[in-house]
Amino acid sequence: MSSSAKKMTCLDCGSVNRVPTDKLTAGPKCGTCGAKLADGKVRELDPATLSKAARNDGTPLLVDFWAPWCGPCRTMAPAFAQAARNMAPGVRFAKINTQDHPNVSAKNNIRGIPALILYQNGKEIARHAGAIPANAIEAFVHKNAKL
Repeated sequence: MSSSAKKMTCLDCGSVNRVPTDKLTAGPKCGTCGAKLADGKVRELDPATLSKAARNDGTPLLVDFWAPWCGPCRTMAPAFAQAARNMAPGVRFAKINTQDHPNVSAKNNIRGIPALILYQNGKEIARHAGAIPANAIEAFVHKNAKL
């Protein structure tokens, strides 16, 4: 892989794709399932896809750890979706339901929700606990990710 391409895990099927950086704005699609890779939509993840994307992706991936019973989580959801639209295609956004996947909280050392974890180049680069508005989500990403 050349330095002018980034790995992007398809958040729908889990396949790892190599996308030329100059094609990020052209609406790249997964070579396996055809899903859009960076369309500004928040994707719901399962633990296996989260692990694969966190391990492989060069493009920043911001993950919201949430649960349906959590009021602050539901309150922040529209702001998270707005930030996802504003930051596409350079940053991808996803959510993982900690109620449906309780082991993911322990594995990622989540002590409270909502919790945001930013991944890039195979590692966690930053985290934030608590609900925040869209502009603060974007500022958090800009401060911590290599865009």
